[in-house]
Amino acid sequence: MKVKLPQWAVLVIALVVGILIQVAIQLELLNAYLALILTYMCIMIVSSLGLSIIYGFTGQFSLGHAAFMGLGAYAGAVFTHYVGSGDGVVAPWAFLLALIVGGVFAALVGYLAGLPILRLSSDYLGIATLGLGIIVRVTLENSDKIIPITAGARGMTGIDAPPLIFLWAFAILLLAVIVARNLRFSSVGRACFSIREDETAANLMGIDVVRYKTIAFVLGCFYAGVAGVLYAHTYVFLHPMSFDFLKSFDPLLIVVLGGLGSLSGTVLAGAGWVAVLEGLRMLLSGDLARFLEWRYVIYPVVLIIMMLLRPQGIFGTREFAFLTPREVEAPEPALADGVVTDGAHS
Repeated sequence: MKVKLPQWAVLVIALVVGILIQVAIQLELLNAYLALILTYMCIMIVSSLGLSIIYGFTGQFSLGHAAFMGLGAYAGAVFTHYVGSGDGVVAPWAFLLALIVGGVFAALVGYLAGLPILRLSSDYLGIATLGLGIIVRVTLENSDKIIPITAGARGMTGIDAPPLIFLWAFAILLLAVIVARNLRFSSVGRACFSIREDETAANLMGIDVVRYKTIAFVLGCFYAGVAGVLYAHTYVFLHPMSFDFLKSFDPLLIVVLGGLGSLSGTVLAGAGWVAVLEGLRMLLSGDLARFLEWRYVIYPVVLIIMMLLRPQGIFGTREFAFLTPREVEAPEPALADGVVTDGAHS
């Protein structure tokens, strides 16, 4: 007999695992490098979940996702520079506010930018978001003219980190999965998927295409902004080139590999992709260090192989059992005594 754990039990188990990992980090059972990689893994998955909502749910091809991550990172770092920082540590309440500020700022810019560009589709939308990403990078490089502490093209330093940063990232990852899962199986999510499958048909059926595309785009930008705040307070250094348009290919590749619209695939592909890149970094060390940049050749090779062998991605549109809602059984019809289901009397 197949046993399915209730969703609350899966959530409790995940929280316990995250707490145990944080305890191992505090006791130095895991070194600082592995702790950093695990934290970055959570950050990359959160960012990729945002792009999954944009591209996987509604089919909006975006090449500027890293730009919104950068906006959130700088907004959160500037906020904690003035609020809640002291002795090299950010107060937990201030970091929580910074997460909100970074996410909302990225979402607001996404909304304003989306008003004109979301009426585009296909390659035209991709080109528009690519241009938006370049605009954001150039703006960040010259941001010190308005906000001196960002240091512009020199890179922002002096960012304090909150305590238990991995646990923060892990908890936010769980929350991001829950929100995306609820959206996935809601009426809004079904409308988004219908737009992805056939925008013209969805429009003819009365679905407000622009409205739902805007909702998905803004929420995806919010995810990217939150991931950016986590990134800023994990690495405690920001540079505009860290959010160049080339960085947008990381979450794009993760979403495509995992399967468009599959949250389970995005989580697994995100964890696997970070593990592969960092594993190659460790292997290509010493005398092999000159081949380090060749690991980025994996990008096109993996995409080509995936498009040839499994174009729908690893998971397609499937989800883990604990992420899917329980099927609601239809109630039996209430029949009067002596009446059978075909309407005949006994």
